[in-house]
Amino acid sequence: MTSTLLQRATTVRGESDGRVSHLVVDVRIRDGLIVAVGDLDPLDGETIESLDGYVLLPAAVEPHAHLDKAFLSERISNPTGDLLGAIEAMRDNRHLLAVDETIDRAERAARLMATNGFHSVRSHADTTTEHGLRSIEALVDVKQRVADVIDVEIVALCGWPVTGPDGADQRALLRAAMQAGADVVGGVPHLEAGGPRAATEFLLQVATDHSRAVDLHTDETLDPTVLGLVDLAELVEAGFEQPVTASHCVSLGMQDHETQLRIARRVAAAGISVIALPHTNLYLQGRGHSPMPRGLTAVTALREAGVTVAAGADNLQDPFNPVGRACPFETAGLMILGAHLLPHEAWSAVSNESARATGRPEVAIVPGSPAHLVAARASTVREAIAFGPVDRIVWRHGSRLVK
Repeated sequence: MTSTLLQRATTVRGESDGRVSHLVVDVRIRDGLIVAVGDLDPLDGETIESLDGYVLLPAAVEPHAHLDKAFLSERISNPTGDLLGAIEAMRDNRHLLAVDETIDRAERAARLMATNGFHSVRSHADTTTEHGLRSIEALVDVKQRVADVIDVEIVALCGWPVTGPDGADQRALLRAAMQAGADVVGGVPHLEAGGPRAATEFLLQVATDHSRAVDLHTDETLDPTVLGLVDLAELVEAGFEQPVTASHCVSLGMQDHETQLRIARRVAAAGISVIALPHTNLYLQGRGHSPMPRGLTAVTALREAGVTVAAGADNLQDPFNPVGRACPFETAGLMILGAHLLPHEAWSAVSNESARATGRPEVAIVPGSPAHLVAARASTVREAIAFGPVDRIVWRHGSRLVK
């Protein structure tokens, strides 16, 4: 097949002492892979693209989205601005949400993510007794519609309760969702009235029964007494064999540093990945608190313990977050400001850490790597994150996406 030569691209290189440098190189792409990097001469018939003045980065992975809720801000309001207010707003307005209109909004969001530099998105889909399988059906359709520009992975976001007699219908619905096309088991154990452990056990069992990964909304609260993450780590260490991701983990950020490290080591030992979600958690958490906490998980302690810490945007212009641009540079910038990551660390959090957390291929500017790439007009990764340039180019499997 005809190859593509990206000339004079500025790439990012991590040094052994933790610093980062930038190197201008040529990159050759063939058959969806990077096949050569260095000072390269063009081949006969090769497509040549000049990236002089662009920084070339691994394309991003959105590890936690809610495509089924995207762009609902003008239709469903959240007057209180907090998490429970958003949940109640969605519950009260389920009658407005049909499969067809959900497909339209979700497809718009997914295509925007693709043009902004994401090659994959994991989206949670509301799976509640009030809503049924509408979100699952919509995202299964969207997954096919956008397959040429972005990979969509669907998490069945199980409602509550799932335990006891009152949870029978919800339990059956989750199993139906797995048959209807959901890829991953999800849920919110910390909202279970009897505590998170029994709900977590059930969700892990469903994942075992279907040989699927698990991604749980975990401890999305500032209440330091809520630590379902510990239950999750214990249950996974007891013998659960599928990949596990814990999203949010906000209450971990409210612990003292020693407690954070102790729990983080357990999470690392269990092989659980954690997803920080600065957009939505900074918006929803901390209202009425004085002093006001950041509402983020303990990123530093988790990273120190060796946990894979990814970063995502969560909600996109809906009752849980009225803003957002579906842009990885925006998420990376918030991780710099909110979690004190260095710029190259922040980009790794939205690209390769997110890929690792969701089981996607990691990308590096080296021969043999998948050619999922994004180039932005900037001289450094810091500058690219700071400006989030509109002038950017995206390659998926080595093919340039047309905006």
